[in-house]
Amino acid sequence: MVAKVIVCAANFSEGRDASKVEEIAAAVRTAGAIVLDVHMDADHNRSVITFLGGPSRMLDGAFQAVQRSVELLDLTGRGGVHPRIGVADVVPFVPYLGVTEEECAKAARSLARRIAEELTLPTYLYGWAASRDDRRNLADVRAYHGRTVAAGEDIQPDFGPSQPHPTAGAVAVGARAPLIAFNCVLDRPELEAAKRIAARVRESGGGLPGVRALGFLLESKGLAQVAMNITDLKAVSLVEVVERVQELAKAEGAEVARSELVGLIPMGVALNAAARALLLPSLRSAEVLEQSAVHAIASAEFQLEWDDEATEEGAE
Repeated sequence: MVAKVIVCAANFSEGRDASKVEEIAAAVRTAGAIVLDVHMDADHNRSVITFLGGPSRMLDGAFQAVQRSVELLDLTGRGGVHPRIGVADVVPFVPYLGVTEEECAKAARSLARRIAEELTLPTYLYGWAASRDDRRNLADVRAYHGRTVAAGEDIQPDFGPSQPHPTAGAVAVGARAPLIAFNCVLDRPELEAAKRIAARVRESGGGLPGVRALGFLLESKGLAQVAMNITDLKAVSLVEVVERVQELAKAEGAEVARSELVGLIPMGVALNAAARALLLPSLRSAEVLEQSAVHAIASAEFQLEWDDEATEEGAE
């Protein structure tokens, strides 16, 4: 039997209260899914919980997390610069091992229906799971939801009520390829400069392929930020993205002070970035000590034993 593993990087509208975020992560664990990473950002007032597991555990873990977020969080009067449509804002399923795009899409549809039925939340499908071409892009889902709610009209979710939940809003559930959430922080607080850089670096503005970007002001740091999602990991390298942002920042009279990784990064992308920075033709995981050792142990190429003599004074 071939193992099937799905990854989810769920986004929640809470980045300031660590206890609430931990309760949401704990809800994932109750279903037997494995939490890999929890990222919190106070300025965005957002957290990303990355977890993995088999399809059934992922469905239950994601539902439990959404349910707990509805119980704990309140969207009304909520600060934070990042756009959102609900307390459980985005729940994407990503294939990792032995899972097809359609299997992830099927899981997303099942989860969206359950959330709508049991939690009375409007749910939108996006990405591979989208039921409409104009909702494949998550940004289009957010734009539609925002316009419709602002106009006081009934929304048209894929499942659930025609009005947002009074405190929890709505949720976008989808299936997609792996992406990297990566931010560049400028050395000054000029929001308009960050917005111009974002407009020039993103694909829709004629910038780099597979790059989506927005400019934000980080009030707690007194600095502006170019926040990006890199959605096509084959079309552009991470180093190329950073170099382009640096060029655009310099044209604005600014510098990139530092970068931020949100969530996790595929090893191949990290190795490619390291190779480019080190001027290596390539860098394989087998050339990384820890990865080579893990592979050797997993392959049972040798047996670890305690060497009593190695513990004696003077032993190396």
